[in-house]
Amino acid sequence: MKQRILIVEDDSTIQTQLKTLLSGNGYEVGTITDFANAIGQIKDFAPHLILLDIKLPECSGFEICSQIRTFSEVPIVFVTGSNTDMDELNSIMLGGDAFITKPYNTAILLAKIAALLRRAYASGQAETYHWNGAALHLESSLIEYRGQKAELTKNELKILYYLFKNAGKICPRNDIVDFLWDNQLYIDDNALSVNMTRIRNKLEAIGLTDFIKTKHRQGYTL
Repeated sequence: MKQRILIVEDDSTIQTQLKTLLSGNGYEVGTITDFANAIGQIKDFAPHLILLDIKLPECSGFEICSQIRTFSEVPIVFVTGSNTDMDELNSIMLGGDAFITKPYNTAILLAKIAALLRRAYASGQAETYHWNGAALHLESSLIEYRGQKAELTKNELKILYYLFKNAGKICPRNDIVDFLWDNQLYIDDNALSVNMTRIRNKLEAIGLTDFIKTKHRQGYTL
């Protein structure tokens, strides 16, 4: 499966150049066409990496980056003509993973992209897990059922990954908490309950009712 890169750039010439470069290097490439609904298009495309300009119509790249970070940990590379130290600092503070100024060296850009993709997705885990018609996409932090999709936070993704990996078995609450701590996600028993409620609400919204079952005094199971 090709890795998907989304270009968020309003300059049509640069957009075309980037699309040609990335497509020629084996990536599936998308572009934003409606900047007023950039977030909606980002969710629909579910990219593995985003190339993001700062100066955009409707809203800035900084605003888009902040919104993305509320629902996704997808790698974000700022590719911009704004090359001040403050712009670079803001990009880091808001959750950007790299900062490249225009005019950029294509070899360096491709190397940065490849390095970020390896870091983000070279986990050795299967990209997708399936159970009872549902698909958990690790690479894009999505749960899918009958064409309907829901975005997952990092905690929600890890919890569902653990349940899918042990599908059909009862997973004790303490085991799930220990798994999350081992993966450096700091969550306690109360936080697990909150996350489980949020997960169930998201599952129900896409038609997965009673997908996660609670076993009294034992834990959870799919």
